[in-house]
Amino acid sequence: MKKTLTIVFVAVLGFFFTEAQAQIKTPAASPAAKVMQTVGLTDVTVEYSRPSMKGRTIFGANALVPYGKEWRLGANAATKISFSDDVTVNDVAIKKGDYAVIAIPNATSWAVEFHPHDGGSWSPYREKTPAATVTAAVETLPFSVETFLIMTDNVTSNSADLEFIWGKTVATLKLSTKVDETVMAAIDKVLAGPTAGDYYTAGSYYFDSGKTGADLEKALTWVQKATSGDSPRFWQVRKESQILAKLGKYKEAIATAKKSLALATEAGNADYIKMNNDSISKWMKM
Repeated sequence: MKKTLTIVFVAVLGFFFTEAQAQIKTPAASPAAKVMQTVGLTDVTVEYSRPSMKGRTIFGANALVPYGKEWRLGANAATKISFSDDVTVNDVAIKKGDYAVIAIPNATSWAVEFHPHDGGSWSPYREKTPAATVTAAVETLPFSVETFLIMTDNVTSNSADLEFIWGKTVATLKLSTKVDETVMAAIDKVLAGPTAGDYYTAGSYYFDSGKTGADLEKALTWVQKATSGDSPRFWQVRKESQILAKLGKYKEAIATAKKSLALATEAGNADYIKMNNDSISKWMKM
């Protein structure tokens, strides 16, 4: 019995010791980093790991990162860069989204590949065709950077330099965003006034939230602005008829409901066909 208890005690002690070991955390050799920079109206986010030199030669024919060979632009998982909008890198257009970035360093320039991000393991990207490949210019720094660094510099209202820095080497890409086109489109839209959809949404909200009196008259005006075009939708005309009925304008409500009924019939929407028929029957008795 004593022997059995001893075995059980040792097993339990081993279990807790293993659990304690599993909870111990140590610093990563190449710690993770995340940097976000807004360039114009576009968010640029980079997630990567930062190895250090530790006395090693970084770039060269027989160095840690050999010339002419693919490199994950850091350590551990593939470096990930995300663009919230379409951008231009150097002169190459890149769609918004997430990308795994692979570099092929050389003495005077780097080839930088942007692959649609499909997981953290970087090796599979080496066998895939990138969405875009651009060339980064290389310069030599007068000082040495111990820990690999990705940063943005020379940030303007529509551009920035994306820099990869390690040792005395800095490779730079020029990032541009479509600020002027985006702002001008927004200005044109706002100054042109509300759209039919905006008018419908506003009027529909007033009706659905139970507003009365002058507010309900305002809702009718807005919805009629939405339905006054050449191609009103059956649900918009239906809302107009409901507002008219709530205002006690049953003759106009019936005529409008019949218009919605015709549009719903043409679209083959059975729900709105029934709702309009039911409302017409009800309002004819008012």
